[in-house]
Amino acid sequence: MVYQPPAGARDLLPLDVAQKRWIEDKLQQVFHRWGYHRIITSTLERMDTLMAGGAIHSSTVIQLQNVDHEELGLRPELTASIARTAVTRMAGTSYPQRLYYNGNVFQRPPDLQHNQPQEFFQAGVELLGGGGLVADGEVLMIVADCLQALAIEPWYLILGEAGITRSLLQAFPEQLRHQVRHAIAHLDRITIDKLPLSEELRSRAIMMLDLRGNPAEVLQKVSSLGLEAPQQAAVNNLKALVDLLASQGNFPLILDLSLIQTIDYYTGIVFEVVSDTETGATVLGRGGRYDQLLGLYHPQGENIPGIGFAFSIEDLYQSLSQHQQLPQTTPTSNWLVVPETPDAYASAFAYAQKLRDPSHLVRVEIDLGGRSTEEIKQYASDRGIIQIAWITANGSPVIESVRSSTGAAPQGGSNK
Repeated sequence: MVYQPPAGARDLLPLDVAQKRWIEDKLQQVFHRWGYHRIITSTLERMDTLMAGGAIHSSTVIQLQNVDHEELGLRPELTASIARTAVTRMAGTSYPQRLYYNGNVFQRPPDLQHNQPQEFFQAGVELLGGGGLVADGEVLMIVADCLQALAIEPWYLILGEAGITRSLLQAFPEQLRHQVRHAIAHLDRITIDKLPLSEELRSRAIMMLDLRGNPAEVLQKVSSLGLEAPQQAAVNNLKALVDLLASQGNFPLILDLSLIQTIDYYTGIVFEVVSDTETGATVLGRGGRYDQLLGLYHPQGENIPGIGFAFSIEDLYQSLSQHQQLPQTTPTSNWLVVPETPDAYASAFAYAQKLRDPSHLVRVEIDLGGRSTEEIKQYASDRGIIQIAWITANGSPVIESVRSSTGAAPQGGSNK
């Protein structure tokens, strides 16, 4: 029998891990520069936590059950878990809280096919306790900094406003609202044409599909719809955000009031980060404002504003790999320490430990024995190890520089 991971799961080999860590390290450096601190929440959560008051459909959750018949699930995203942690485990802390994460999530696709992924890796931030223009601007500028750190080009940000879009949908009959919402979210003009709508409502749905493009033009269109005061205030806030981003230089922005996220806890701006690749446009990350989510978990039901985003590590990998920007090999060891006789074992371990300078990373391997001198040299050459320390029976090291298999001889050391 050949043992393999279950359908939808996969193993990451050392090179996969090195490339994943390279991406995560670049993102983490940006998060640190903006004053964010890492949080790690439970992979396993109660179903009522994961569903976020119905914003996340239970069919997307991989469900489990413990011995007490408690309904549990693997987290399909991290925002709900962080919101729950913030108001229960971090009660009494001052706001704003700047948190970032880097972890795996599990999502059951609607039509599960063989080997279709169910485990994904995400990295992102949550800014809790900050509402308004400055908080929105901060999060979107972190997105831009991350993409600059990864040298991903070209990219653009699709920006919408969940509150405005939701209010525009209120005009549709309740029994058709979900279908209209789904059609608009997927830019599906054919479905809109087939739905039993009045001509006025059909025109409204088509108009919502067209609320996409140059920010100034879209804002002018939506302002002409005779909005009520709260909707107009949201439009004004959106315009202020567009102006703020424009003041920061060339910020590639598309305004899209047809943008609807699959997760339904967003209350303000929503956005997607998109990159053009050889295979077409790829969504690298998503996010938005959720000012009522923390109140679902708060003991007194207090609403605390929040905004965040998540990058898909897999999609970042695909974008970067096309341009050979990722490491192509695993990190090599700097030294191979070889005890020449059993009497040299203790000295070999002591010398290797001395080489492992704690002030900076030095990779040191111990030869495990059973190989000839030529086999040891060939191993070092094949692995890219640049120095061999031969430890003699009296404990003295003899240093040899290794000529790599490509023929290049490294500098330093003395030949044995």
